[in-house]
Amino acid sequence: LYGLGWLLIQPISWLFPSIPLASRDLMGTLVSELLFLLILPSWVRIRWDSAHPWQTLGVRSSQRSEGPGARLRGGLGWAFALLLLITLLSLAGGWGQWLGDLSLAELLNAVLLCLGVGLAEELLFRGWLWGELNHLIGPRLALPGQALIFSLVHTRFNLGFWPMLGLLIGLFLLGIALATRRRLDQGSLWGCVGLHGGLVGGWFALQSGLIQWSPLSPQWLTGPGGNPLGGVVGILALSALLVRQLTALAKAARPSTGARSA
Repeated sequence: LYGLGWLLIQPISWLFPSIPLASRDLMGTLVSELLFLLILPSWVRIRWDSAHPWQTLGVRSSQRSEGPGARLRGGLGWAFALLLLITLLSLAGGWGQWLGDLSLAELLNAVLLCLGVGLAEELLFRGWLWGELNHLIGPRLALPGQALIFSLVHTRFNLGFWPMLGLLIGLFLLGIALATRRRLDQGSLWGCVGLHGGLVGGWFALQSGLIQWSPLSPQWLTGPGGNPLGGVVGILALSALLVRQLTALAKAARPSTGARSA
């Protein structure tokens, strides 16, 4: 699908050679994502033997479960808390200066990143990939497997060994936390969309004009390659979130709580 998206965009490259390469790559990626969305329901019906593919993928919720809006707000709340921790430490340590200058275009871009990237990547990783790995290698290995693939896809390998390792660990923990979030949300994908998209869109907004970071900002705070998830603070915060989620999941699994499994 990725190769087909690239091929379909080539006529535009020939007709309009002035379009920047980065824009053409983005257009090709968007075409690939549209093809993925078109094929996905049939894939789930046939390979997973599901009569309700969008519900199986977590996009639609069952009538008895909480609505997607509440799940989305919950995920956004946790993303806000994680970014607030980074922000407060930056301001308190003198490594950041609050500007509060965010244009309407930048705000719109942040919202589009939040919803667009959050939904697209969660549908890919916690929707399709996790479900596919469940069928291929079983649920015990599928959960860490999807997190490992997620971290490898997003890691930058030109940072040096230790920064790269920190980023791998942070992204792996995020992948586990997102999968656990979906289990807590009874299979709904929208809490994952809020958490993942909120981190992406929120960090973009902070860097676009809300805060000016000093070049001397420590890497343990802002993370390698400008990704706070790979810093010490990000790793510890994600670890604390994951412990909280696993505790809630264990409580929900007890019959006395009356909770249903995801």
